Amino acid sequence: MKKFLIVILLILGVIGIALSLPKNKEYDYLRLHIRANSNSSIDQNVKYEIKDSLVEFLTPYFSNVKSKEEAINKVESLTNNMETICYAVLRENGFNYSVNVKISNEYFPTRTYSNTTLESGYYDAVIVELGEAKGDNWWCVMYPPLCFVNNFENNIQIKYKSKIFEWFKNLFD
Repeated sequence: MKKFLIVILLILGVIGIALSLPKNKEYDYLRLHIRANSNSSIDQNVKYEIKDSLVEFLTPYFSNVKSKEEAINKVESLTNNMETICYAVLRENGFNYSVNVKISNEYFPTRTYSNTTLESGYYDAVIVELGEAKGDNWWCVMYPPLCFVNNFENNIQIKYKSKIFEWFKNLFD
């Protein structure tokens, strides 16, 4: 009888958790996508040069970011600088096509970055469009700062939150 009661309580707990989860997935990530002009090797190469320049520029700004909102605010304040960096790299390589840096909430397929898998869904992202932006993209996670981890001079620890763990913790507190 005890086992039956425990199983029923576990089933009810799982159902309760499922019902308490938000219906629209809201991810606590800010992604960075650099979309190349085309898939030509020269456009792909310049995309990687721009990626290197942007990551080098952004790393110190993201070393102490504590929330996605703070990361978005930083990007908004640095958008003009990011565009200037992109234009400079393009000019150095003989390109004169446009650059557009924007923050957008877009659908992305499931992707794995390092040891982190991001499920398919809608994510806030910093989109850097180079020219026609019809080529393959390079991407990483700006918040938490996964694409800047190797560039940090200090040993920064990233903390992940679990809504299920928080729910159980609140249940017994």
